Amino acid sequence: MLNALTVDVEEYFHPTEVQSGVDIRQWDTLPSRVGDEVSRILDLFESHKTKATFFILGWVAQRHPATIRAIVSAGHEIGCHSYFHRLVYSLSPDEFRRDTRQAVAAIEDACGVTPRAYRAPSYSITNESLWALEVLAEEGFTEDSSIYPIAHDRYGIPGADRHVNVVETPSGPIKEIPIATVKLSNGHVAPIGGGGYLRLLPYRYTAAGIRRVNGDEGQPVCIYFHPWEIDPDAPRLARGLIARTRTYLGLKGMTGSFAGGFLALATAGLTCAGILAAVSPVWQREFLGRGGLAAEPAS
Repeated sequence: MLNALTVDVEEYFHPTEVQSGVDIRQWDTLPSRVGDEVSRILDLFESHKTKATFFILGWVAQRHPATIRAIVSAGHEIGCHSYFHRLVYSLSPDEFRRDTRQAVAAIEDACGVTPRAYRAPSYSITNESLWALEVLAEEGFTEDSSIYPIAHDRYGIPGADRHVNVVETPSGPIKEIPIATVKLSNGHVAPIGGGGYLRLLPYRYTAAGIRRVNGDEGQPVCIYFHPWEIDPDAPRLARGLIARTRTYLGLKGMTGSFAGGFLALATAGLTCAGILAAVSPVWQREFLGRGGLAAEPAS
């Protein structure tokens, strides 16, 4: 089965765990590594004949337009990952709209593509910020991949639909592509979709989970990672044991395990748009037609 592969394009100093120790005014003074990282990813994808969706941080697009153009030239889909990598639930609706518009403009200027898929920094569209989906629909986005149907101290909507679904907002519907999870025999939902979970958990666990969703549930999954996660030599700026563990543990083995295993699980790979197009008409009628979450109006 084809699964969606996604990349959140940001610098090593953009993760939420790092920002507590690195002021935004320092960003332009730090050495950039994202261009070389993305170049390696594009080569890796080409060698496996894999396509993906790259969710671009507007800050990166404005400073590295050639990198964004290279992604487009390689035939990958472009999505939006905000401009400043601020948690959505820390913003007002107006602040979120301004950030999103700034990001879209930067991406358009960089590569001539208007993104129609969005992913929030740190999956920060939660029950407290579902209003963001209405803003995205108003701004012309047709897909979102920001809801993680798990319990976490920073993000997640436990009990949310685990598969592609439609969220109805006062401004119209938006398709939601959740990050991969698996339902265990005890009924608990466990993450298998990427980021720290790909690095911290044994490959066999994640692979078994993805195969279970593909086989037993007959559903594709959405996998993600960041360019800095395949760069073990990137500076380590996160402070505190928890932050450093979440951000850096498992980096050394990430490139090998990803190239050797997870790309195979992507099975030639799909973009977010591709995963929507690949579902059968029956599946679309049953799942996309029923709706899932209902977003509260933005105020």
